[in-house]
Amino acid sequence: MVAWLGTAKPIIAMVHLPPLPGSPLYDQGGGMDAIIDYATLDIEALQAGGIDAVMFGNEGDRPYELQACSEGLAAMAAAIAALKPQLKVPFGVNYLWDPVASVALGVATGAGFVREIFTGLYASDMGTWAPRCREALKLRAGLGRPDLKLLFNVNAEFATSLDTRRVEVRAKSAVFSSLADVICVSGPMTGEGVDSSELARVKDLVDVPVFANTGVRIDTVEEILKVADGCVIGTHLKIDGNTWNPVDRSRVERFMDKVRSLR
Repeated sequence: MVAWLGTAKPIIAMVHLPPLPGSPLYDQGGGMDAIIDYATLDIEALQAGGIDAVMFGNEGDRPYELQACSEGLAAMAAAIAALKPQLKVPFGVNYLWDPVASVALGVATGAGFVREIFTGLYASDMGTWAPRCREALKLRAGLGRPDLKLLFNVNAEFATSLDTRRVEVRAKSAVFSSLADVICVSGPMTGEGVDSSELARVKDLVDVPVFANTGVRIDTVEEILKVADGCVIGTHLKIDGNTWNPVDRSRVERFMDKVRSLR
């Protein structure tokens, strides 16, 4: 049981926002209304399909950057504020790839959890990547939200760790020295599966919940949930399993039926 999500083996589904203001792909013609309308339909499909929680992410803001732009962060906060009245399940946030901005966004919107890269050093598509873990945790404390759960992604997508320690050692260190509430184990890119041996090694070595963070599918979820305490899922629940498509309610229903049978 993951108490703060109210269920065993919780499934957190992504609400991938279209490109926000400040992003090269932002649709100026559609504006914020188009972003909110798109996300509204995804939320409706996810909740009708029985998902346990949702997480808002600025997945559309390619190319990604390591420090949030002010207009994008403000727009994401505004979009979440507009969408919150629809929510019947817990929600979290993730502003790619800025842990401090993500914590600020989580506090401003009343989120229950934040996922980000908080620790490590990486060579990435965005350049050399050194997250600001201490600054993010100081912000959480200073803003009076010690209850805001922090999900530490310890093997970043679109990047290679420059830390030569095995992923399970880095995960244990993140819990011990950086106060991770949850460890997330990822594949190499959005939508690509987790290495099940890495997942198992991490689970054996840490004393906090461990989530599979990418690439979970209906045909792999049984194997994944034998080890993991839950998972984050986005791509598989989209039409045709394409990250950039809207959520497919029928896929959500089939996936959650499978999960309930495993609990």
